[in-house]
Amino acid sequence: MIRLVQALVLLMMVATLSGCGYNTIQEKDEAVNAAWSEVLNNYKRRADLVPNLVATVKGYASHEQQVLTQVTEARSRVGSINVNANDPASLAQFQQAQGELQSAISRLLVVSENYPQLKADQNFLQLQAQLEGTENRITVARQRFIRAVQDYNTTIRRFPVNLTAMMFGHKTRPNFTVENEAQIQQAPQVDFSAPAQPQTPPQQQAPQQQPAPSNG
Repeated sequence: MIRLVQALVLLMMVATLSGCGYNTIQEKDEAVNAAWSEVLNNYKRRADLVPNLVATVKGYASHEQQVLTQVTEARSRVGSINVNANDPASLAQFQQAQGELQSAISRLLVVSENYPQLKADQNFLQLQAQLEGTENRITVARQRFIRAVQDYNTTIRRFPVNLTAMMFGHKTRPNFTVENEAQIQQAPQVDFSAPAQPQTPPQQQAPQQQPAPSNG
């Protein structure tokens, strides 16, 4: 009899938790974790391409030491960050470091435009293609992570699921921010103080006078 009561109580608790969104919270939390793992995998894929890229460029443009050093140091900073996706400050630091690495790689690719032999190197062309594909993967992975976090945060803030979330300590998770947020928030400067210079119409030529007829 006691076991039967315990079983009934357990079933009631499971039904209550399910109705209050407990299982939904777990599913969406796992979706966020899976999306974050995809983000990390693609960022690591890009970082793994950097040493070969630097070595290839160095073979043709060894005197571009400043740019080569910047890429290497940016990659080192990325590798030294132990990111915690649940900590907004840690996620922001990770995003900044990844943005710096992307910028350094872009500068390196710009420098390569000055070396025709490097641009024709098959290894370099292959690395370029892999980088382009990886950047596309990163963009897709970030978008999926952003959507997953938004879905999770919306769910745990909606009544009555928010009561279950508070009971079990589930909080909203930080998300990626716009990388060029400062530029977006700054309105472009337009100067209307200097009036436009009026265009001078082309001078019309005076009509040529016809010679007067002679009286003969």
